[in-house]
Amino acid sequence: MRHTRLAVAVASTALVLSSCSLSPEADTAQMGPEDLPASGSAVEGLSVVVTTTVLGSVVGEILTCALGDSSSMTVLMPRGADPHDFQASSAQVALMAGADLVVANGLGLEEGVTDSLDNLETDGVTVLQVANLLDPLPFAADHSGDAQDDHHHDEEPTVAEGDDTDEHAHGDSDPHFWFDMTRMARAAQLIGSQLAQSGDAQFASCGDSVAAEILEAEADVAQIVAQIPDARRVLVTDHDALGYFADRYDFEVVGVVIPGGSTLGEANSQELARLITVMREENVSAIFGDSATSPQLLETLSAELGGTVAVVELFVGSLGAPDSGADTYIEMMRTDATRIASALAD
Repeated sequence: MRHTRLAVAVASTALVLSSCSLSPEADTAQMGPEDLPASGSAVEGLSVVVTTTVLGSVVGEILTCALGDSSSMTVLMPRGADPHDFQASSAQVALMAGADLVVANGLGLEEGVTDSLDNLETDGVTVLQVANLLDPLPFAADHSGDAQDDHHHDEEPTVAEGDDTDEHAHGDSDPHFWFDMTRMARAAQLIGSQLAQSGDAQFASCGDSVAAEILEAEADVAQIVAQIPDARRVLVTDHDALGYFADRYDFEVVGVVIPGGSTLGEANSQELARLITVMREENVSAIFGDSATSPQLLETLSAELGGTVAVVELFVGSLGAPDSGADTYIEMMRTDATRIASALAD
């Protein structure tokens, strides 16, 4: 895999330049029942709260498979919400406190909910934070503009210890695991196994079934991106969110507009200058942005490059509205893959 990141920020004003295949029957990432939080809830009246819409799509399918129309859950975030920027209300925190199970992404993705999740666990609420159970990738180091220092599949990425210069940083591990659909399939199995602790083994088989559906769709995604020539498998994104996608499908992330894995980073025009240089050297044709955030920064950067670089909106941290092409997790991944391929294939 070619996967290099140049952490770059852009000012909000005008820019001035001086700037594995997994089978549903496979072991769930080597996780055993002892690795899941204990739960003794009865199935009848089971109360499930999910933080993000992406996870909500998967959890909802498992619940519907097992319980049919009687299934119910609550998703905290509305469609279109940026999970980095979302703040839970006191009523939502109370809802989680009374739930039999809270399913969260974890690894700091839900920045405004992290403290609440930690407190809930301390208070004995069953919270399944799935990202850290899925062999998370480390954020790649900032190569300070050196786009030639690539990471390959057979190399172990290194992470600088104690580097916490960005107050909005997630830490060493990347929480955006769902861009690797094989990891989301494992997540479905983990969630099914966790729900099965409520006393109904059917949840586990439903988790396997949903995992199989995700893997079938992953084959479609792989076929969509296969049309992109190797030389054009270069990504620039608004924040560091496509690391798993790059790792899975052999792309190179040559730069990010906002440093780090959060949309809440600060601007740095000097790093922007290095990004523009890299984009010109790499003949970058598109910048990929999150539909949940404003495209203004990316459009300003595109203008600085003479308008030759397209700004392409992806569904990153949230599902889209009905009929958006991203109404479910699987639809979201197919739509994102199609948009990436359309921007880079020609």
